[in-house]
Amino acid sequence: MSAILKIDGLKKRFGGNVAVENVSFEVHPGECVVLAGDNGAGKSTVIKMISGVFQPTEGKVYKDGELLTGKAPEAVRAAGIETIYQDLALADNLDPGLNLYLGREATRRIFGLPFLDRKKMRDDAVEVMRSLGIVVPDPAAPVRDMSGGQRQAIAIARAIHWQAGIVIMDEPTAALGVPEQREVMALIERMKKKGVGIILISHNLPDIFAAADRIIVLARGVVAGERRPDETNDEEIVRMMMGATL
Repeated sequence: MSAILKIDGLKKRFGGNVAVENVSFEVHPGECVVLAGDNGAGKSTVIKMISGVFQPTEGKVYKDGELLTGKAPEAVRAAGIETIYQDLALADNLDPGLNLYLGREATRRIFGLPFLDRKKMRDDAVEVMRSLGIVVPDPAAPVRDMSGGQRQAIAIARAIHWQAGIVIMDEPTAALGVPEQREVMALIERMKKKGVGIILISHNLPDIFAAADRIIVLARGVVAGERRPDETNDEEIVRMMMGATL
């Protein structure tokens, strides 16, 4: 199956400092590629170049053969790449439906005047979350009243609802308890079954081995190695994180 995302020779220089150099990989439909590495390894810089927040000094990003390099984050999202950062970018005072449509609110007209269609947005949120195996007890409740796992589910549901072909997840289990971590791993599996390609950013070894179809290890801004989970173990991944050797 052909790749839906191709990363070709990405390099990013900040002044005299090279943060990332010659990073290349592909993501296929229904595949989870983990970018593993310690703090400062270049993981966040890579995903910001993919999402359009940073423009690479060198290299290119392609989605379904379309060149995305040079485009703004809004155009990258429109092409089907959604990034879920650690802060989730949720509005705590709003319900799941309004968060699902945040910035793209659904409206209906009454006597010619536009009003928010809260029912449609809540119904859509319930439906897309049900498709991911998540039940929200009260769709009208603000997301601040929900668990960390449910909040992650809302952010993932937003990406799925807007038909993202690639979802980038930045440390999705950080600060979650063990049951909620399991919920997030289950959500990743359900997204894969829907054919969504996933890039998971993590330095947490249990998460890496639970989610990955392929592991790409970054160390000091370069690719230190690439492995499938059944070809490696914790010790080798840690060595690559520390040593930047192929």
